[in-house]
Amino acid sequence: MNSNSNGMNLQKDPVPSQQTTDQQPGTISNAQPVMIQQNVPVNSTGTVFCKFCGSSIPAQAVICTHCGCQVTEMSQQSAAQPQQIIINNSNNNNIGAMMGVRMKNKWTAFFLCLFLGFFGAHKFYEGKAGTGLLYIFTVGLFGIGWIIDLIILLLKPNPYYV
Repeated sequence: MNSNSNGMNLQKDPVPSQQTTDQQPGTISNAQPVMIQQNVPVNSTGTVFCKFCGSSIPAQAVICTHCGCQVTEMSQQSAAQPQQIIINNSNNNNIGAMMGVRMKNKWTAFFLCLFLGFFGAHKFYEGKAGTGLLYIFTVGLFGIGWIIDLIILLLKPNPYYV
């Protein structure tokens, strides 16, 4: 503390002024120096005082919650450690591994349909026994189902899945 000739105690303002003489009132200078606190004592409540505005802030705060100034330096330990990234792109969409899905050869089914389609041989090959019996009793759905199945089998990819 300093005292003047009148006996009054004068105290220096610990908070730097945020306004300059050439600014409008209420504006904050962008040229404000950034001062970073080092080794600041923490009181029993776990708070420290902001060096810029003097308000009480949490001890682990990097930026003052009142004035927005940076009060501590970012820890170099957290910046040096890379963030752990988990890559979860295991694609296990195997169609053949699903239950009830069987791979069939297009040309085997086509030639069975061409020569024995009236009796539903290609339907039995695909594992569709009920439709195969229907083809036997209706002679390939009266020939219409046989022709449609020939066209459909030609348009299917090889191999196809049933």
